[in-house]
Amino acid sequence: MSQMALPLRLADHAVFESYLNTGNEALVAMLDNLAGGSGPGCWLWGQTATGKTHLLQAVCDRAGDRSVYVPLRMLADAGPEILEGLASRDLICIDDIDIVAGDAAWESALFDLCNQILDADRTLVVSATMSPRECPVALPDLQSRLVRLAIFQVQPLGEDDRVSALQLRAKHRGLDLPDDTARFLLNRSRRDMASLYDVLDKLDLAALRAKRRLTIPFVKDVIKEM
Repeated sequence: MSQMALPLRLADHAVFESYLNTGNEALVAMLDNLAGGSGPGCWLWGQTATGKTHLLQAVCDRAGDRSVYVPLRMLADAGPEILEGLASRDLICIDDIDIVAGDAAWESALFDLCNQILDADRTLVVSATMSPRECPVALPDLQSRLVRLAIFQVQPLGEDDRVSALQLRAKHRGLDLPDDTARFLLNRSRRDMASLYDVLDKLDLAALRAKRRLTIPFVKDVIKEM
């Protein structure tokens, strides 16, 4: 995984290979192209826990040290000064940009960053829970820059696709997750993918310690302990 200038590290699971792209094929193809240095960027938006953070980190993983990942939900309190110098990277990914929308200092810094990226022919990828026209950006010049980006809505997964996504994540971690166990897990946990992945990560550790397979009885016992 690429090490960033900011004191953060990408999650080891957040790669394109562990993301089920059903319903989001065009978006993933676009991001893959952007990671290779093709295109000015895009804005992706969608509900919470639909995989936006996963995708932004996957782009940075694919681009390597040419990229930087900026999670504003985590870093907003540090102030807009953290954006200084980021335009030196070929690919800049800003997660949860709507967190700082309406803040004059942040918007001014983001506008400067957008201009630097444009002047240097770099790539900008941002995520939010809403489209750029719905995002409450107060600075008109910043709004005009952001609406020029290609816009993609991240589509949530259906019931069967959630099972497939869990199995893909398990496979990426070297686990075998049978269909019946995956459906049992889906019915006994919160149904958003972030929560399901969190439970799967805990099951992975428990299975490793106990040297057990992910059978329904074993999963049931672990969930009770959780």
